[in-house]
Amino acid sequence: MRVATWNVNSVKARLGHLCGFLSSAAPDVLLLQEIKCQDADFPRLEVEAAGYRVEVRGQKSYNGVAILSRHPIEVTADRLPGDPSDEQARYLEARVAGVRVASIYLPNGNPVGTPKFDYKLAWFARLEARARELLATEEPVVLGGDYNVIPEAADVYDPADWTEDALWRIESRRALRRLFWLGFTDAFRALDGRPHQYSFWDYQAGRWQRNEGIRIDHLLLSPAAADRLEESGIDRGPRGLERASDHTPVWCRLS
Repeated sequence: MRVATWNVNSVKARLGHLCGFLSSAAPDVLLLQEIKCQDADFPRLEVEAAGYRVEVRGQKSYNGVAILSRHPIEVTADRLPGDPSDEQARYLEARVAGVRVASIYLPNGNPVGTPKFDYKLAWFARLEARARELLATEEPVVLGGDYNVIPEAADVYDPADWTEDALWRIESRRALRRLFWLGFTDAFRALDGRPHQYSFWDYQAGRWQRNEGIRIDHLLLSPAAADRLEESGIDRGPRGLERASDHTPVWCRLS
């Protein structure tokens, strides 16, 4: 099974790129974030014509996650448990071909020192609680998406530029590490230790052209999934296209 995650930064604006990626990379499962549309407005016809089933947890103009799959999708959660008042569309979980997958769009959290950062850390705590529950099932689990966290200094072009950013704050990195301490594996880092391998480049200041990026899109594997890990990588191709998303797909292959 080939699983990929991609923050498309508007599925309507990137529909051509999305269909191209489905055709060229042919993932079995694609986890999308920041689709920026309501469920009814998702381009189902085009995606289904490419051979994929679709489940969506959308939101008008903001956020939104989706799961695309060549196999039947059994939705197991359409929101992150733990706060019934949270209406933001940031989590969608399903069982696909014997693997539990989740598409995650973790809050950005900026600026630090505001309720946005508090929300990010509270959301992370809820994700940790859900991760514990999923580990208890002993199923292979893939928690994929835009985590809005830079794990290590090797994952950012210049840590000094990010000192007060919510993506690099120690509180955010500690929250991500707690998932690793539970037993989840970073699929990319498990097989590639090279520094400066990025999944996001800002549109401003020529960051893409100078390869000044950050790695914030991750596929976290439970032990049962990590045992099946054969390949992983970052596909830089879509980021180089005209009118590209500022993120690019991250993928792994499980036996």
